[in-house]
Amino acid sequence: MDHVIDYYSQFDEWGRLDREPLEFTINLHYIKQYLAASGTILDNGAGPGKYAMELAKLGYNVTLSDLTPKLVDTAKQKAAELGLSEQFNGFHVLNATHLEGIADEIYDASLMLGPLYHLQKEEERISAVRELHRVTKRDGIVFVAFQSRMKMTITSLQYPQSWKPNDNLDTIKEFYETGVFNHNDKGRFTGAYYFDIDEVRPFMEKYGFDTIDLIGSSSVGAMLTDEQKQYWIEKGEYAKVIDFLISVAKDPSVLGISSHLLYVGRKRD
Repeated sequence: MDHVIDYYSQFDEWGRLDREPLEFTINLHYIKQYLAASGTILDNGAGPGKYAMELAKLGYNVTLSDLTPKLVDTAKQKAAELGLSEQFNGFHVLNATHLEGIADEIYDASLMLGPLYHLQKEEERISAVRELHRVTKRDGIVFVAFQSRMKMTITSLQYPQSWKPNDNLDTIKEFYETGVFNHNDKGRFTGAYYFDIDEVRPFMEKYGFDTIDLIGSSSVGAMLTDEQKQYWIEKGEYAKVIDFLISVAKDPSVLGISSHLLYVGRKRD
């Protein structure tokens, strides 16, 4: 996992969610919708803590963990800057596949909004989901993020030079079959895994969760160019567009073209 740590040690993940706010806006909308009014939350694979900070502002008691030490340090600093440190139970450098030191069944809700992007081996993905199950209370809610294999396939066909080795049909077809992507260009998003959307529900249900919802985190907005977005901004209707995209994010026909997916589930025994 060193390549993942190296990537996120240099990449501005906090800024990414500012530059690409739709994913964050849709995810947070549905997280808030399904959470109880209060409780303890684990943000596992939290990066610099963008979601964790918003949940802390709402009064939840949050524990944050991430694989990359620099991002955990950033999260600590952000919490201090925002006056939220007292809402946090700890900031931990942990691998999602082994949440060492975290006790069983102590969180009312758990987030895992990044780790599955980079766990290319099936046994690693299973370990991460089992750990999430272990630390979440019975009947607790979980929010898990997935990347869409179909959307990445479309993106590879549209912009092949930006997504090498997916710059020829043979490698694109191989990616479509396996979901595994390793970028040829140094410093780019790599060591990634993309799910077929039809696999998401069965995968989570097999390892102890009942499905509540599956949401397209970037909705139809993933297909809009900057020029197209600017059109709606100039018309003064972009806020209404965002509300519309939130409202259609659960439409099954949207899921395959959404770059990110949010799974909402409830832990069972």
